[in-house]
Amino acid sequence: MTPNIVPLQESHFVGLHRVLDVVAREKRYFTLLQAPLLEECCERYRSILTNDQCLFVAELDGEVVGWCDILPVRGDTRTHVGLLGMGMLASARHRGIGRQLMQAAIGKAWLKGLSRIELTVRVDNSNAKALYESMGFQTEGFHRRANQVDGDYFDTVSMALLR
Repeated sequence: MTPNIVPLQESHFVGLHRVLDVVAREKRYFTLLQAPLLEECCERYRSILTNDQCLFVAELDGEVVGWCDILPVRGDTRTHVGLLGMGMLASARHRGIGRQLMQAAIGKAWLKGLSRIELTVRVDNSNAKALYESMGFQTEGFHRRANQVDGDYFDTVSMALLR
């Protein structure tokens, strides 16, 4: 079945929160280990809609299964920079959906005037790192013991895509 890749809409809020929570609880991909409260997420999602920022969701059979966002970073000297985040339910991985989400988000980010997109990824997440590299992201830095989960440390790499 073909995914539907669409910009964020208010009807996605609950499903997007669910995906965030499920993926966070895997303890492998995010700095969060569970999603913030639904109300907090909805407030953030409304701000993304109001400011016409880059967040696309993937739907299968009408259900949200993943997302990719590129949100602005803070700082007067960094208005040209966006931070990429994404998550996908395990059942939707390895189907090309992440690539489609990234293509949509990156396209909008360039249209919004960004010229640099940054991300960090754990070194043990080789599938994500390979996807980012295939999309043109280049490794810029290595961060030892950047994350700690259940007493175990994990290194991360910083990557960026320049327009």
